[in-house]
Amino acid sequence: MLEGRFRMLRVFKSAIDSLGFINGVLYLIGRAMQALSGGRCRLIRYYLVAQPIHTPFVPACRASSLEAVHQVVKGDSLVGMFPRPDAVLESRFERGHVCLAAESKGVFAGFLWYAQGHYDEDEVHCRFVLDDPKTGVWDYDVHVEPRYRMGRTFARLWDAANERLAAAGVLWSFSRISAFNRQSLLSHQRLGIRKLESMTFFCFGPLQIALFSCKPYINLSWNGVGSPKVLVGLWQADCELGKEGRSKR
Repeated sequence: MLEGRFRMLRVFKSAIDSLGFINGVLYLIGRAMQALSGGRCRLIRYYLVAQPIHTPFVPACRASSLEAVHQVVKGDSLVGMFPRPDAVLESRFERGHVCLAAESKGVFAGFLWYAQGHYDEDEVHCRFVLDDPKTGVWDYDVHVEPRYRMGRTFARLWDAANERLAAAGVLWSFSRISAFNRQSLLSHQRLGIRKLESMTFFCFGPLQIALFSCKPYINLSWNGVGSPKVLVGLWQADCELGKEGRSKR
């Protein structure tokens, strides 16, 4: 029994050290909810983040003929290598989402997706609406094959995306990142992301209770009916930029 308590304390300390007190506690509560309910109950927490698109575009990596990134469309042979269900991929293409795929010496290495207008989250019931699709996009599902994760594939994907977006006059790329995924947060921080808002979802079977640091602040939905919509815009990124400027003075 004593050994079990020490094990629990080690797990608690590890979560707090890795994620901070609030996120660490919520992460452990979420794990307990999922275990006790057989997966029917979940706790999910995101940060809404923004990444600036710099103009003029300055690449982070040198160009390489052996490691190419290009846009793929529905029916492209490379899409068959994607580790996602066919129905999911088809739905993304039908909605007009853009996919950039990376290859290393002709072998599939990873992909990055982005949407314009709005994005419907597939892990919880929530729609993120861009207030100005001309100057902002929503990026999601950035995937790098395991064998290439120690290389420059992640940076090359973002180089390709930033070059395209800068040329189109886009100023910011928005996304959500799990507050429980420390590695993803660190990777995106190196790209210069800014945390804008936080959102926490308590999912009890068909019932979803969502708490936000921005409007709508709180939302209750049932089986997706009445699900929340979050307005995402440059004013949030500019506001966060202003806070950083004041804190440095």
